[in-house]
Amino acid sequence: MARRSRLSPPPSPSSESEAMAISSDALPSPGGNVAILVAAGQGLRAGPGVLKQFRSVGGVPLLARTVRAFAASGEVVRAVLVVPDPKEARSRLSGWLPADLPVAYARGGATRQDSTAAGLEVAEAAEIVLVHDGVRPFVDVQLIRRVVGAAKEWGAAVPVVPVRETLKRLDARGAIVETVDRQAYALAQTPQGFRREILQKALEWARACGRVGTDEAEIVEQSGMPVARVEGMETNLKITTPSDFAMAERILGADSAAGALRVGIGYDVHALVPGRPLILGGLSIPHSTGPAGHSDGDLICHAAADAMLGAAGLPDIGQLFPDTHPAYRGASSLSLLEAVSRRVAQAGFGLVNLDLVLVAEAPRLVPHLSAMRINLARALACAPERIGIKGKRGEGLSFEGRNEGMAAHAVALLIRDGGTPQP
Repeated sequence: MARRSRLSPPPSPSSESEAMAISSDALPSPGGNVAILVAAGQGLRAGPGVLKQFRSVGGVPLLARTVRAFAASGEVVRAVLVVPDPKEARSRLSGWLPADLPVAYARGGATRQDSTAAGLEVAEAAEIVLVHDGVRPFVDVQLIRRVVGAAKEWGAAVPVVPVRETLKRLDARGAIVETVDRQAYALAQTPQGFRREILQKALEWARACGRVGTDEAEIVEQSGMPVARVEGMETNLKITTPSDFAMAERILGADSAAGALRVGIGYDVHALVPGRPLILGGLSIPHSTGPAGHSDGDLICHAAADAMLGAAGLPDIGQLFPDTHPAYRGASSLSLLEAVSRRVAQAGFGLVNLDLVLVAEAPRLVPHLSAMRINLARALACAPERIGIKGKRGEGLSFEGRNEGMAAHAVALLIRDGGTPQP
């Protein structure tokens, strides 16, 4: 169950010795964003058997599902799994974790604070640290991005959802004392985001003062730092009891029944300039001009990638592979499409089919279509029959018809894991 959070300013430290200097304008550490997934509990309320973080939900270990959500978001460069026994965790999660997100392990401590501190030590250099319950597998890309953005701006952020039921205050015997104004409260969730140095200093302050919080945001609040709130998710379920496992299976079952098929649209356009190679569908085609761009300018791959990312609900290629990053200067768009395919698979989707149209006055594409389809099929690990590519002329109209540029359109159909793509 989510922690109830009071929507009021955090209390000031009660003494000068407790008020450690935790600067909100300290320079962030380099190293990108890191997710610390805390899954070090024994899960006694989940009942006997395998620890709940390793139990299957929809055929996938619970903790692995959570890691996949962060990998698919594109917002973190690595993850730290805080678990009771790293050796056991490696064994149970072997083969289930995404291939392109580095994962490290840390041994949990006696309290959540201790576990978070252990994960933070392994995380090392990071800009933003996202601390998340390892048993909240339904966190989505939008929530992760909201928390990261608020943490970058404010230094600390926590997602909350409103209290929708009437709220009662009880005494020590469990008797109702009063009805509380629920508008002043909210339920706290994870991931909670922090600039690394702020979380580090807050944990050090808590250890020095003997303070123990129910989550990381409380410790940061108590240390005197403000914590921004962002909109949480009603479906961001923390799996604790057997009934929660049953609910998770129902959520996955509803997804597979009502949302098994997903459609995405992609579009890309480039101006044509002399001296640039013309690369389309991973194929170099002799031509007097080529598309201007930061990468190799392969419009077909760009449109295909955005169609697939859109269908999976993931950030577009401009966010995943920004044209301001030197690593992508002259990059092979076919390789980027392959990376997109892996990310889409990590999000739980497979490709049913992909259909593309390139609008250009020249050159003629017909002699090259078969080779393009084979290239795309290899990048997407599918049969060429799943891919359609067509060339259309601009007929003298607009920039395509005047040979000033090219445009590519794509439609992708994805199916959620557990479905069966048609041949």
